[in-house]
Amino acid sequence: MNGADRPLELGFLRAVFESVGAGLFITDTSGRLTASNPWADRLLDRDTAQMLGEDLHDLLHRQADGRTLSRDECRVLSVLKTGSPAEGSDEFYLRADGTTVPIIWAATPLVRQGKVEGAVIVFHDFSLHRRAADQQATHLMALEELTERLTIVAEISAVLSSTLDVPKMLHRLVRLLVPELGDWAAVDLRTHPQADDLRRIVVRSGDQGGEDDGGEDTLLGPLPPLTETPSASALARVMRGGRPLRLEAEDLTPQAPLARAHRDLFDRLGGHSAVVVPLSTTRQVFGALTVARSGERRPCTEADLLVLADIGRRAGLVLDNAQLFDQQRQLAETMQRQLLTPLPQVDHLQMAARYQPAESAAEIGGDWYDAFLLADGVTTMVIGDVVGHDLKAAAHMAEVRNMLRALAWDRQEPPSLIMRRLDEAMTNTSDAPMATAVFARIEGQEGGPWQLHWVNAGHPPPLLVTYDGHARYLEAGHGPLLGMDSALHLGLGWPDAREKLPARSTLLLYTDGLVESRTRSIDGGLAQLRRHAAELAHRDVEDFCDELLARMAPSGDDVALLALRIPEWGEGRDGEPPPRQHSHSPAAPNRAAPGSQVEDTEVRDTS
Repeated sequence: MNGADRPLELGFLRAVFESVGAGLFITDTSGRLTASNPWADRLLDRDTAQMLGEDLHDLLHRQADGRTLSRDECRVLSVLKTGSPAEGSDEFYLRADGTTVPIIWAATPLVRQGKVEGAVIVFHDFSLHRRAADQQATHLMALEELTERLTIVAEISAVLSSTLDVPKMLHRLVRLLVPELGDWAAVDLRTHPQADDLRRIVVRSGDQGGEDDGGEDTLLGPLPPLTETPSASALARVMRGGRPLRLEAEDLTPQAPLARAHRDLFDRLGGHSAVVVPLSTTRQVFGALTVARSGERRPCTEADLLVLADIGRRAGLVLDNAQLFDQQRQLAETMQRQLLTPLPQVDHLQMAARYQPAESAAEIGGDWYDAFLLADGVTTMVIGDVVGHDLKAAAHMAEVRNMLRALAWDRQEPPSLIMRRLDEAMTNTSDAPMATAVFARIEGQEGGPWQLHWVNAGHPPPLLVTYDGHARYLEAGHGPLLGMDSALHLGLGWPDAREKLPARSTLLLYTDGLVESRTRSIDGGLAQLRRHAAELAHRDVEDFCDELLARMAPSGDDVALLALRIPEWGEGRDGEPPPRQHSHSPAAPNRAAPGSQVEDTEVRDTS
């Protein structure tokens, strides 16, 4: 480049220096400003003339809050010492109005003939980027917090839906709340749905281990009733009004009894603040959940309050379901027990029965057993199961049972005709659904021998167990289910079957809940039942039923058993020959006159 071109070169460089879209400083080797472009003036709201000759660090370099920095912390000055470029985005320059502006910068040493003669600093306002980064960090933090809350709510929802055992459910609930949402938690419930009496069910603090260690047991138990005015305590306000409440520990005045009981939690467990939320539905408040924080942990935020309020609503729905479950179960079990008939003891035939309710109220209903004397003096045995598992099924069961009794009582007909009449009655006069049943007559002379005369309407087959331990299912007599009008429309019927009943043998009628469950097939259950019954052949008939239930361990569905023990032919119940005149039956073989007394045995409910 010749000398004529040098002015053009300098002019071009000056134009670049003044118009580049970033602030630009040039310093000498001591760090004093020797040049500043207009962009730098605008960014810092300063005049170049006022800045030239000033020390760059002393004039402009500051912390975010405006405080000065030592020269040793100045990375720009280090460029003059090391001769190496540097850059950063954590620096702040002081504006003319005293505020600071974050900058993103790059500094390059000016080197001539191997010697550092100054530095060039290019910088830009980093405020927008910084605010965007801070906003993004805030959003990410909020998102992470929301994710954590949603995870907790999901886990709690799973816990709440895992059981209807209220104490167990509440213990699991507070294990998830502490320490995730608080340092301790307590649950207080009404003793009855509409009662003012309260009871503290569970207390858990962060000092406990992985399992409840009982250290808070002294805080459990009855609480003062809700007789005080709602304004007297936070707990009373929540129980009466059903709205979540945030409170400070110092707000808990101990004048009212319930307030003192609430204050005891803070005195024992510590804490500076708490949230109290109702465990409620739209129609009822069942109790209250208190979640407290202590130490340096911040008080619950509005977001925390919303999460806990949602948890309270979910727990309230579970408590409502548990209450409805108990009511339905009690009603169903009461209905079932009212239908458990006393068992007749005629001609020394020993009977035993068992009924075990279903684990779930929704599965209670259809199973029944029955045994009674017919007008001709013959003893009958019935086992049945109406389709369905609810209160309606229980009501239909009672209807079918009573129809069968009425149809069988005064007709000296074979079981097949009784079953046909029952099928027609169910189809044409009742809205009862389909049902299965075994209807049997125990026929024979007084003192034996006896035979079984029966039909089976789609029910699991009777099991006959001889005294020597041989057990077999009686597969004969099998016909269609009841309630289908099978004889008329399908041309089907129920064939009568007969089987001799050996002395000292046991006849077992049962419902499918004994042999079928979620963990085994009905074929596997039948094989298991036959094996256990054979092993129990020598047991007393009462022990036979008890031990059979224990070994089979039925679960899920309800179960009914009806067992008959045949005595030694020609012997009484105590081993003596039967008397010529039986106190509970006439002299005619195996007959009881209408209106005569019938000896009953105890019927056990295994629930």
